[in-house]
Amino acid sequence: MASRMPTIKEIARIVGVSPSAVSRALHDHPSIGKDTREKIKQVAAELGYEPNQLAIYFQKRRTFTVGVIVAELAEEFFSKAISGIEDVALQHDYTVLIGQSHDDEQQERRVIETMKRHHVDGLIVSIAKHVKHYDHYQRLMQHRLPLVFFDCIPQMPQIWAVEADLVEGAMKAVRFLLRQGHRIIALINGPETLPASMQRLQGYRLAMEKNRLKYDPHLTLFTDLSPSGIAHALSELRDYKRKPTAILAFNDYVALELMHELKQQCAEISDNLAIVSFANLHINKYVAHPPIASLEQFPYEQGQKAMQLLIQAIQDKEQYNEPLSPRRITVSPRLVIHVQEK
Repeated sequence: MASRMPTIKEIARIVGVSPSAVSRALHDHPSIGKDTREKIKQVAAELGYEPNQLAIYFQKRRTFTVGVIVAELAEEFFSKAISGIEDVALQHDYTVLIGQSHDDEQQERRVIETMKRHHVDGLIVSIAKHVKHYDHYQRLMQHRLPLVFFDCIPQMPQIWAVEADLVEGAMKAVRFLLRQGHRIIALINGPETLPASMQRLQGYRLAMEKNRLKYDPHLTLFTDLSPSGIAHALSELRDYKRKPTAILAFNDYVALELMHELKQQCAEISDNLAIVSFANLHINKYVAHPPIASLEQFPYEQGQKAMQLLIQAIQDKEQYNEPLSPRRITVSPRLVIHVQEK
C-alpha cells in the first residue's frame, strides 16, 4: 500500500512553526528568515513533500502551467521552438503542456478545450495551416486567457505574437537568386488561405518588381504542402512555356520533396535548377543535394520570446482590468548559403 503524501502541517510540526510560515517559506517570502526557510525546505525535501497544485490554483488563481499547441512535434522547427519555450518556462517555475493540431482545425479546437480544462494560465499557439475560422481564438481573448501566437499567425487584430519577417525573408531569397543570374524564378507556396503564404508571395513580388521584372502569376503555385500537391505544382511548371531556372520553396521540406520529384519526373526543367527555401533544417548538412540557400527563422529564439511574452501577459492580466494592448515581436530571417552556384 502506497504511503500517504506529507503535508504542510507535518513539516510545521517538525520544524516548530505555523503551517502558514511553512507555506510562505516554500514560496521564498521575505517575512521568513533565511535560516528558517532553509530548514523548512530541507525537511520538505527529506519528507518528499510536493505542493498541492489544486490548492495553489484556488489560492492564487494560477496553476503555473501553460499550454503549447503546434502542428507537428516531428518538425525540427517546432521541436527547437519548444526547447526555447521550456527553457524560459523552467526559469519561471512553469510547467509546459504540449499538444499537436496535425494541421487540422477541429483537432486544434479539441486540444484548446483540453488545455482549458487543465486550467492553463495561458497558451502559445502556432495555428494549423488549414484553419479558416478564428472564432475559438476570439472567445479565448474575450475571456482574457493570455494567448501568444508564433510562426503561423492568424489575421486578427489586437493579438500578442512572435513572428519571422517572411516578407523580408522572401525578398532576401529572391535578391540572392537574382545576383546568381536567375531571371525566371518560380514560387512554390503553401495554402492560399495561410497568412504566411501571402507574406512569402508579397516579398517575392516586391523583390521581382524592384528589379524591374514583371510578375508572372503562372510561376506562383499554391499547394497543400503534401507530396502529391508539390508534385502537381512541379508538373505545372514543367508544362509552362517559361521554364524557371530557380524556385523559392515554402520551406525545406518542400525543397527536399521537389528535389525528389525532379529525379522522378522526366522534366524539361534544367538539372541545375536552383532552389532556395525557408527554415534552414539541420538535415541540410547531410543530404546530397540540399537547397542552395535557406532562410534561418531562429525557432529557438522565437520560442523564448513567445514564452517571455506569455509571462508578461499573465502578469498584466493580474495587474490590469482592461483588455491587454497588442504586442508583436518580429525576428529578421538570415539567409544561409549551402551551395555556391558555379
